[in-house]
Amino acid sequence: MGNKMNATLKIRKITDQDFANWDHYVDNHSDGTFFHLSGWINVITEVFNHRQHYLLATRGEEEKIVGLLPLFEQKSLIFGHALISTPFCVYGGVIANDEDIRHELEAKAYKLGCDLNVDYVEIRDKYCRESREPWQAHCHHSTFFTTIEDSSEQILTSIKRKQRAVVRHSLNNELSWNNTDNPELCYDVYAESVRNLGTPVFSKKLFLNLKRTFGNQCETLIINDNQNHAISSVLSFYYKGNVLPYYGGGTLQARSLKSNDYMYYQLMCTAREKGIKSFDFGRSKHNSGSFKYKKNWGMQEEKLHYKVALVKSKQLPNFSPNNPKYKFFISMWKKMPLTLSRVIGPNLSKYLG
Repeated sequence: MGNKMNATLKIRKITDQDFANWDHYVDNHSDGTFFHLSGWINVITEVFNHRQHYLLATRGEEEKIVGLLPLFEQKSLIFGHALISTPFCVYGGVIANDEDIRHELEAKAYKLGCDLNVDYVEIRDKYCRESREPWQAHCHHSTFFTTIEDSSEQILTSIKRKQRAVVRHSLNNELSWNNTDNPELCYDVYAESVRNLGTPVFSKKLFLNLKRTFGNQCETLIINDNQNHAISSVLSFYYKGNVLPYYGGGTLQARSLKSNDYMYYQLMCTAREKGIKSFDFGRSKHNSGSFKYKKNWGMQEEKLHYKVALVKSKQLPNFSPNNPKYKFFISMWKKMPLTLSRVIGPNLSKYLG
C-alpha cells in the first residue's frame, strides 16, 4: 500500500493558481508558520529580485496538497550562490502530511540545488527533524517565546526581575506609543538603528511591500519621546495567535530612555488586547548581543534546527557580524552618513538573508 501511495506523489513548482490552496494548507498545518505563506513570493521577488522555486507535493488526480517547501535562489559574485528556505525569514523548511513526503521534498530541493549549481542548499527548520544524507545539522540560532499574560501588570510581573526593573524605569520616561500603521517612519528609525550597528540596511521598499502584502497581519509600533520624536520602532507579524516583532530598533537616544524595552513591553500589552496569547521574540545567533538581550527577559529558549546540504562549497560562508573578517567593515559602516548607508545598504543586504 505504501509503494502504491508513493507512486501517486507528484512534486512540482507552484503556479499562481495554487496560492490560495497553498496558504490554506499552511493555515491548517500545525507546523505552518507565517514565513511559509505564499505572500513571501511577492515580497522577496519584488524587493530583492531573487528567483523563487516553491515546491508543491500533491497526491491523486485531484492534486490534493500533501506537502510544500518554499525556496529562493540567491546569486551574487561577492556572497555566493545558494538555495534557501527561506531567506529573510527565521523559519522555513518542509511542512508535509508525513515524514516520507518531507524526505521526498528535501531530496527534490537538493537535486534542484545541484541542477542550479549552487554552493549550498539551506533549510531553516524550526524543529529537530531526522536528517538524511547529504543534509548536515546547522544549529547556531535560538528563538525565544513566552505566553502573554492577561493584564499589563501581569505581563510586567512575568518579565525576569532585572529586565522588569528596566521596563519600570522606561515607564517613568514620558514615552508614548502609536500603532497606527506607519511603515515609512518605522523604517526611518530602523535604518538609523541598523547603521549604528554597522550592518547594511534593507530598502524602504521592503517595509512598504510587507504591509501591502500582509495587511492586518503586519503592523508597526512607534515609540516617541516627550517631544513627540520617534526614537524606537518595530514592524511585527501576527499569525496563529502569535505576535512576532521582526524589524525593530532605536536611535542613539533610545538607550538612555530605555525606549526599546518600553516598546516590547507595550507590544505585548497591545497584542493581548487583540486576543494574542503568544509572543515570539524571533531568532538570534548564539552568544550574540541580541541573544543575551532576549535571555534577560526570561523567555523560553528554543534552538532552531537548520540544516545544510553542500553542493559546490566545501564549507558554509560565515556572514556573522562576529566574524573577524568583517570587523573593519562594520566599524567603517557605523561612521557612514545615514543617507549614504540607505543608498548603498540595499545592494548588499539583499544577499544577507
